[in-house]
Amino acid sequence: MSVWGKLASRYEGKENQKHKILALDGGGIRGILTLEVLARMEEMLAEATGGGAGLRLCQFFDYVGGTSTGAIIAAGLAQGMSAKELLAFYQKTGPAMFDKQFILKRWHALYKSEPLKKELQKTFGAEMTLKPDDLECLLLAVTRNRTTDSPWLISSNPQAKYNDTSRPDCNLDIPLWQIVRASTAAPVFFPPEVIQWDPADENKAFVFVDGGLTPYNNPAFLLYRMATEPGYSLNWACGEDKLLIMSIGTGAAAVLVEDVDDPDRGVLGNVAALPSALMYAAMVDQDTNCRFVGRCVYGAALDREIGDMIPRDDDGNKIPFSQDLGRRFLYARYNADLSRKGLNSMGLHDIKPRNVQKLDSVRYIDDLRRVGRKVAEEIKIEHFGGFIS
Repeated sequence: MSVWGKLASRYEGKENQKHKILALDGGGIRGILTLEVLARMEEMLAEATGGGAGLRLCQFFDYVGGTSTGAIIAAGLAQGMSAKELLAFYQKTGPAMFDKQFILKRWHALYKSEPLKKELQKTFGAEMTLKPDDLECLLLAVTRNRTTDSPWLISSNPQAKYNDTSRPDCNLDIPLWQIVRASTAAPVFFPPEVIQWDPADENKAFVFVDGGLTPYNNPAFLLYRMATEPGYSLNWACGEDKLLIMSIGTGAAAVLVEDVDDPDRGVLGNVAALPSALMYAAMVDQDTNCRFVGRCVYGAALDREIGDMIPRDDDGNKIPFSQDLGRRFLYARYNADLSRKGLNSMGLHDIKPRNVQKLDSVRYIDDLRRVGRKVAEEIKIEHFGGFIS
């Protein structure tokens, strides 16, 4: 029997065919923004492919991956959920997953996380795993193993080394809901998740926290590597006509710390700003890598020096897809600028930046949805190149 199970006809022996990848950033409750973009994308693809209202993104994209909140969304999509179903799930369960708790409540949560556990099991299935028979497409969830102090890239690829079903610590045996729970474990927001990787070996119990605390809060370039690097055993073909990567962010804004040199600010004040600064820098770096190695068809300017990196001729016109530039893949990036200037450019003058920039902005879900719908307007069918049939 094929290691691909029910997905054998879709993946086995298809390395040289066209493949499509969907990459989803981390960002707490701002995943609501991502879901509005995905809902619009699902509608557009349903019409363009003739798939109708029943089309799901897992049917179009061959590999769906995400970090933190992006991993939660990716898990739902890979199971066959629609973007609108996941949007309803976030509106109902988002506050329990991302609302910052007071100190005493956090300690209490260490012993009282059952309600969230039950909700995740209800939504993702108590018995569902990463095995191909439990999913509709390939899935990647990025989390951080705090025990080993390293990023853990948990993929459902049955050909990967650590997904060999003969291993007692096979990744594919881990319950999907538990991986989703580990992806919500942002420090200060919710307790870490402990997963017993090998039931017979107590040394294989690991503590997991939010994957956003790795260099892969934007997992787009990581997904490219995992799909094409021989060590991961998928060996998908590269080329502008062979591989498409669509990357969706949860919104971002560089924060200027006006009093950074103030001696009264203190060490703790500067250290507190480091995680968000590093996450922002890593996000931009991963995006830049994709545009450098791949061919960017859509995306905002990265900075004032290199711009958006979309290939243009000497007259500044975009080079048509009919002219292959020899890049490794096609790439599009959709993300919202959550600064005052960015919100104004979208016509959202009444939304306060601070209300939508935080990972735990559960009181402003409606504002986040409005931002997401504005970003969704940027999607064009031509961004998919020749990958729609």
